[in-house]
Amino acid sequence: MKNTLIRALQNAGEILLENFGNLESYSLKENQSNIVTKADINSEKKIIEIINHDFPGHNTLGEETGFQNKNSEFTWVIDPLDGTSNFAVQLPWFGVIICLLKNFEPIQSGCFLPVQNELYFAEKGKGASKNNQPISVSTESDLKNILAAYSLDYSDEPGKTAKEAKIIERVVNNVRNIRSTNSLVDFCYTADGKLGACINQTTKIWDIAGPALLVEEAGGIVTDIDGKPLNFKFNDENHMRNFTIIASNKILHPELIKLVKHAL
Repeated sequence: MKNTLIRALQNAGEILLENFGNLESYSLKENQSNIVTKADINSEKKIIEIINHDFPGHNTLGEETGFQNKNSEFTWVIDPLDGTSNFAVQLPWFGVIICLLKNFEPIQSGCFLPVQNELYFAEKGKGASKNNQPISVSTESDLKNILAAYSLDYSDEPGKTAKEAKIIERVVNNVRNIRSTNSLVDFCYTADGKLGACINQTTKIWDIAGPALLVEEAGGIVTDIDGKPLNFKFNDENHMRNFTIIASNKILHPELIKLVKHAL
């Protein structure tokens, strides 16, 4: 399954690179922050083609094609182009995420950044790597010494953006600086220690199941903004819901949770 996952990542990455800088149009999905391109669709088609060839009995959950339920204990969760808005304006902060779940628990995940040619991989209980070299989260113990990624999207929920502004104020006043690509890049860089933390208020299961395993296997911790574990069980209420995320090393994570709760 690892070989299938990596091959699917690389094939999808080739499709994205072929289309990078050649975007003709895009379509809006749920709102102004959520778009889809032909590259998303073609990337997902290739990934599912590879998975169905190698494991025809497995379920798939794709951002563009939805849940294909074959009553298997294994489900491949696919984001064929994470960072579509970046991709659309030729910013190189995008990639492919594939996560393999067994009975709703992530057991393997891969994140591929095609422009950088960086392939991140994690397997439950076996650690995390970048281009086959082991990686680990930052060992920093002082928030003031880290860069933290913070991402948010448009929301029509009353008061949500105002609440997030308060959180950003608390975070920026306690870390060195804030950065954001609003994509898998933030989680990859948290997993390999470049960033000390990553906070994202607007993710779906295909955005976060893979990166969560990556950060955890790199020695970090990932929860929602209340400090609760993530639940990837498949039902209409859960797998389509919005996930909030705080990812960091185990020293800084409790401090970040306190910052967020104090702001709220």
